[in-house]
Amino acid sequence: MSTPVHPRELSLEEGIYAVKLARKAISEKLLSGKTITLPPDAPPIFKRPGMVFTTIETYLGENKTELRGCIGFLAPIYSLGEAIIRSAIEAALNDPRFPPMIPDEIDRVVIEVTVLSEPAPFNVSDRRELPKHIIIGRYGLVVEKGWFKGTLLPMVPVEYCWDEETFLAETCLKAGLSPDCWLDESTSIYYYEGRAFKELRPNGEIVERDLNREYIELCKKR
Repeated sequence: MSTPVHPRELSLEEGIYAVKLARKAISEKLLSGKTITLPPDAPPIFKRPGMVFTTIETYLGENKTELRGCIGFLAPIYSLGEAIIRSAIEAALNDPRFPPMIPDEIDRVVIEVTVLSEPAPFNVSDRRELPKHIIIGRYGLVVEKGWFKGTLLPMVPVEYCWDEETFLAETCLKAGLSPDCWLDESTSIYYYEGRAFKELRPNGEIVERDLNREYIELCKKR
């Protein structure tokens, strides 16, 4: 079996391809009810196992957006290309926080695809040291305890200007646990890397987000 794709492997061109693939998957599903397949001539990296989240946002103008759906996969159970297609359709139609998208929305949303690495555990002997090992803008987090599990993507602490400890606490809450659950040795904490590629406007230019720069500009100046 092929090695899962690590986000550092992608070129900008492949990131752009990923976003266009997600948009095509959403458009075809909403307009014709059909689920597309990965084209035979897709770049080889999209045929390897991969992990991804697709985020859909309603474009409000002047670079302002509002979340419309976000779903993905934290395990390499599909090829990267198939994971993009599936996550895009799920984000459009089956995010339980929102009603299903309708065709009229297609040209009013921006698409973002975040390619992820496999989650790995933190290697720390003292749970109180965990915040020192988190890199805001590069790492996403997974919190798991029994049946409870939650994740937050690397861009979330950037957008809310969270520090490392707040990021841990909010991921605990996302998992349905207490905000200090990360201090409990029976709670599993994982991190993964992510690279995000996003349309600047509906059907517009696609760029890679520089989350570290965004964090500095949005949060460090406050």
